[in-house]
Amino acid sequence: MSEPRDGHRTEGQGLGRDRRLVRDLRALGAGVAPPDLLANVLSRVRLGDAYWTLDTPVGPVFVAYNDGGISAVMRAAAVGDVAGFERAFRERHARPAHPVTRPPAALAHAVERQLGGDRRADLRFDLRGRSDFERAVLLKAREIPPGEVRPYGWIAREIGRPGAVRAVGTALGNNPVPLLIPCHRVVRSDGRVGDYAFGGAAKRAVLAAEGLDPDRLEGLARAGVCYHGSDTTHVYCFPTCAHARRITDRHRVAFRSDEEAAAAGYRPCRVCRPALAS
Repeated sequence: MSEPRDGHRTEGQGLGRDRRLVRDLRALGAGVAPPDLLANVLSRVRLGDAYWTLDTPVGPVFVAYNDGGISAVMRAAAVGDVAGFERAFRERHARPAHPVTRPPAALAHAVERQLGGDRRADLRFDLRGRSDFERAVLLKAREIPPGEVRPYGWIAREIGRPGAVRAVGTALGNNPVPLLIPCHRVVRSDGRVGDYAFGGAAKRAVLAAEGLDPDRLEGLARAGVCYHGSDTTHVYCFPTCAHARRITDRHRVAFRSDEEAAAAGYRPCRVCRPALAS
């Protein structure tokens, strides 16, 4: 799968949106402006964003988008009604947001697929205002598979900034599109679930919806277990890695650090890449 790029637009997607605008403009000839015309025009030229509401495992959220991609996801419980969302959006992005009756079908389908765990969903993001470092952090978080978690240190190492663990946490805390850029899959370096843009309870709910047991994660953290290895393959992984979950109790070995695993003759998994991530 190719690396997702914010701001990227395929020719087909552009033509589809152009046709919608042409259709809406033609309707003006009959003297009736389609209700979504203003939002569509402004989002097309990036002078404002369109948005709709969506039900999720943490309740209803507002999802904003423009021609550059999805620009915001805000929880309705946090901002209140549509007026509250529009005010919060303008304060954060310095431009207006307007409701639409329904989003483009392809966009809605891609969002539903991603929320359903499909990593192939073709979503783009408008990350204007984010630094190169913040973009790198957010797009790396998007690589974490559903039902798995990684520590902050893993992201820091993967993007070539191993000493920037705290800055990684800050970038994820300011994630403008939670759920779709899955910062909920990033946990503290000691393995505890930690904070989340939508709150700790929401983070646990989303992880549970993806098939994880937050209480088990906390239990491993309290026990100091960072990795699980297989005594048959002598490979060690993060406990939530798909390969680690296939290890039977009989062959599972717990490690507190990558140094401990290496000293025991184990090598890091090539898929979850745990070495030096704590």
